Amino acid sequence: MIEKNYHPADIEDRMSRIWEESGAFKAGRPERRDARPFTIVIPPPNVTGSLHMGHALNNTLQDILCRFERMRGRDVLWQPGTDHAGIATQMVVERQLMERQEPGRRDMGRAKFLERVWQWKAESGGVIVNQLKRLGASCDWSRERFTMDEGLSRAVVKVFVELHREGLIYKDKRLVNWDPKLLTAISDLEVQQVEVKGSLWYLRYPLEGKTFNPDDPKSFIVVATTRPETMLGDSAVAVHPDDERYSKLVGKHVILPLVGRRIPIVADEYSDPEKGSGAVKITPAHDFNDFEVSRRHNLPQISVLDQEGRLALVDNEDYLRGLPEGSSHFAEELNGVDRFAARKQIVARLEDFGFLERIEPNTHMVPHGDRSGVVIEPYLTDQWYVDAKTLAQPAIAAVRNGTTSFVPKNWEKTYFEWMENIQPWCISRQLWWGHQIPAWYGPDDKVFVAETEEEAVGNALGYYVEQEIITPEQGHEMAIDPAKREGFITRDEDVLDTWFSSALWPFSTLGWPDDKKDVERYYPTDVLVTGFDIIFFWVARMMMMGLHFMKDIPFSTVYIHALVRDEKGAKMSKSKGNVIDPLHLIDDYGADALRFTLAAMAAQGRDIKLAASRVEGYRNFATKLWNACRFAEMNGCAQPSAFDATQAKETLNRWIAHETVLATREVTEAIEAYRFNDAAGSIYRFVWNVYCDWYLELAKPVLLGEDGAAKSETRAMVAWARDEILKLLHPFMPFITEELWAVTAKRDGLLVLTAWSRKSTELTADQLALMSATGPNDPLIPPILLAPAADDFSDPAAEAEIGWVVDLVTAIRSVRAEMNIAPATLMPLVLAAASAETKGRAQRWNDVVKRMARLSEISFADSAPQGAMQLLVRGEVAALPLKGVIDFSAEQARLDKELAKADADIKRVDAKLSNEKFVANAPEEIVEEEKEKREAAVARKAKILEALERLKNAT
Repeated sequence: MIEKNYHPADIEDRMSRIWEESGAFKAGRPERRDARPFTIVIPPPNVTGSLHMGHALNNTLQDILCRFERMRGRDVLWQPGTDHAGIATQMVVERQLMERQEPGRRDMGRAKFLERVWQWKAESGGVIVNQLKRLGASCDWSRERFTMDEGLSRAVVKVFVELHREGLIYKDKRLVNWDPKLLTAISDLEVQQVEVKGSLWYLRYPLEGKTFNPDDPKSFIVVATTRPETMLGDSAVAVHPDDERYSKLVGKHVILPLVGRRIPIVADEYSDPEKGSGAVKITPAHDFNDFEVSRRHNLPQISVLDQEGRLALVDNEDYLRGLPEGSSHFAEELNGVDRFAARKQIVARLEDFGFLERIEPNTHMVPHGDRSGVVIEPYLTDQWYVDAKTLAQPAIAAVRNGTTSFVPKNWEKTYFEWMENIQPWCISRQLWWGHQIPAWYGPDDKVFVAETEEEAVGNALGYYVEQEIITPEQGHEMAIDPAKREGFITRDEDVLDTWFSSALWPFSTLGWPDDKKDVERYYPTDVLVTGFDIIFFWVARMMMMGLHFMKDIPFSTVYIHALVRDEKGAKMSKSKGNVIDPLHLIDDYGADALRFTLAAMAAQGRDIKLAASRVEGYRNFATKLWNACRFAEMNGCAQPSAFDATQAKETLNRWIAHETVLATREVTEAIEAYRFNDAAGSIYRFVWNVYCDWYLELAKPVLLGEDGAAKSETRAMVAWARDEILKLLHPFMPFITEELWAVTAKRDGLLVLTAWSRKSTELTADQLALMSATGPNDPLIPPILLAPAADDFSDPAAEAEIGWVVDLVTAIRSVRAEMNIAPATLMPLVLAAASAETKGRAQRWNDVVKRMARLSEISFADSAPQGAMQLLVRGEVAALPLKGVIDFSAEQARLDKELAKADADIKRVDAKLSNEKFVANAPEEIVEEEKEKREAAVARKAKILEALERLKNAT
């Protein structure tokens, strides 16, 4: 018996337990051993994370696909797991140690600290997994992986060693994003660009061979900089090759102010003649663009900062090289000074000597660490790199030839732009938590890369014996006695970027390299669902690694979902205070309502503007479904065994069978095309409008009437359509549909494992044969109905008749709303020059149409009476005589007023959108809001014009 009221909280926890205890989500179930696999790997959330709205959207869409394909008979593996999140996790544990006033990481030592991190992971690292279960994620949780579990760590080491042997991993000195607080290199994704109100300093660089005079522009060249503290590391001044102002100076030199270093003036297109003075200082060790300029012109790379962002000048050979005598005192004065304090001292000194021309306010973007919050430094340091350019070529080709495709397709352009300009991938991090790099250094810093320390020792001993650095006897002793090789080789202390291990996710989670059975069955995966922000960091790298090691793409489709923004279109952020917590929405409205909202709004290429009111609206939709199922149950609606909907006799019942098949086809095709919003929209319209508002309403007289064949058939058909609805809705709203299925369907088996529809369900020949012999209750058979499938059923005649009723009532209701006709006012309806078919329909549905459209009578005439509003319903005229019902002049005036208001709204928005200053300066969400206002006003105007035209024809 269905409870009177729908309470999501009462259902969700119970359903989760039932699914888990039954193993419903497990891949490789016995009955699907021969079925075609369908595989998705979850984008592994950080082990430190908690569910945010991006996770909710991403996992809802994945779950829709998995539940859909599971119901279609596929052997579904949705591979779950979490990422070890190097920086985030290390910060969490270090913060915990500080809060508890315990020894810090460095006091504790590496081994003890890592023990502490693993302890934290065991106690607190599974929060987000439980939150995903609350959302209804139907992952095979028995296969949950972690990027630092034993198997994945083995895969990471193997990949590193093999790529190094192939020359695709190497060590190099290059610029990286350096966090002076966390003391590690970080990825671009961990860099947040922050708008800062700073300054632009214009500095005079004296020309070599001329006496510097601040009042003589010919004695110097002016450069502009936002970071005067880095000028100490300048190695050139660049001007554009076509800039006539400086053409005679190219090849000459300037003397670096305060330092005295002689540096060249070079011609390079990097310099923008329209920006600043047109001349830029080149500081290769402290700017990514300058670094590339230095490589083109073979300039020295002079680093003047240490790891903590302090000036490092004393004993800095690169800085001191080529300086005139007597300038070292400057190095001693500023050495060890913080970069921002040094900036003030350097600017003051420049001003004292006349080298500062002017200072202008300058608002610009400055990179900050997203976790540390400090300004990030481009820092020249030795790091490990992957030759991404070589690995990218097969990955580019796979998308070019369509082996892997992006949805929406426009993201392929983004993918190509990055991949075709790809830079070496820095994979080392100066952390303790992570996969420690499998590289060891000998006494002379010779590197030995190996899968184990024993292998590295063996390689090192062989090398040093061969080089006659140690004797064969020493090598033998070290090989058999570990104590004698203490300190002989030392391991690289750095760990790998977390994106390195997650790049292997599609095959490492399946057991590679040790166990390839699941790899052979479930790789490559079918689709990857992810956000656009990690196309470069994750998607592209999985493509590279999958093609290199598996010789096949990791996925055939990449579905890129949009952002979830607040209701005004602004990006959610804690600083704005507009973050919406999905768990709060689940508490308030239920997981099903949140899931359906996200799916219904997930239009390809369009960000989601989420408001709690939308979720509340779909909670009402769930309640509508609940009440419809209660209505069916209270009226004795149940399916007899082997009920065949296609054999219904009553026109109304054949109509709902026709509409159900149509809805199933629409939803199926939309999900297959990743048009989740279209699929949700089709279901919503079918359930709310077709089934509840029309079918049940039209069926009420039969259900409340005398017993007989029509009533029995209608009861069965109400139940059949209800069960089909539960199937269609299940991928989107799994909890409520599973609950209602258990109560109303009265069959063995869970809805999650019930067939979607016979036509689109993949059963093997053996399964079909076994079903025919044993029936649906055999344990090896999915709980699929034996009744004939309705997949191809169609009844145009039934649709024409009931569709006419629906369209007629809808058109009349629309006119009543447009003309503000009170519900209590009954109007006559005249069918003009009606065909015999229409006359028959009108007679059969006379009482229903009068009741639902609020009519006093339905009559027939050769033509529409004068003063009647004419409606075209399926090619024939239906007229509403409104004389005496409405005041035509007052109605004309009202509509004219509404039209003027709509025009004014359109004009006001057009004025804003045509203002280039407004479009350029207004926040993105405000501009988008104005565009939506215009669309709404245009739609409103169209309806008003339609109403005016009707009114005109009536008069």
